[in-house]
Amino acid sequence: MPRFAHPDDSGMDVCACEERVLAPGERAKIPLGLAFQPPPGTEIQLRPRSGLAIKHGISMVNTPATIDEGYRGEVCAILINHGSEPFRVEVGMRVAQIVVCPVLRPEVVETDELSDTARGAGGFGSTGTGT
Repeated sequence: MPRFAHPDDSGMDVCACEERVLAPGERAKIPLGLAFQPPPGTEIQLRPRSGLAIKHGISMVNTPATIDEGYRGEVCAILINHGSEPFRVEVGMRVAQIVVCPVLRPEVVETDELSDTARGAGGFGSTGTGT
């Protein structure tokens, strides 16, 4: 079962239900053995675990992954090994975390004009040198 490691955590850890070895650079769909019925007006976000990232270079390809309110199938994590050594995923290993998030569903309106802001259309790198 998903569980909070600490009372004030925002994410619940979820575990692999299959064993798999990921070679460096390899990605794989890791079943979690879970299905959800999120509360109305929410989504579940599946996110990587920071400990696996810093210690082994393990992350998720699509992060955060969205589990929509209406999806009822098994949830899997698409893990990738960015490390230099093979990584063994074991049954019961905490491989990701889930966070339940509210979803806004705004009305989308086509327009030819947007309001002015101090930033305007300044995009990549527009707020500094990045160092």
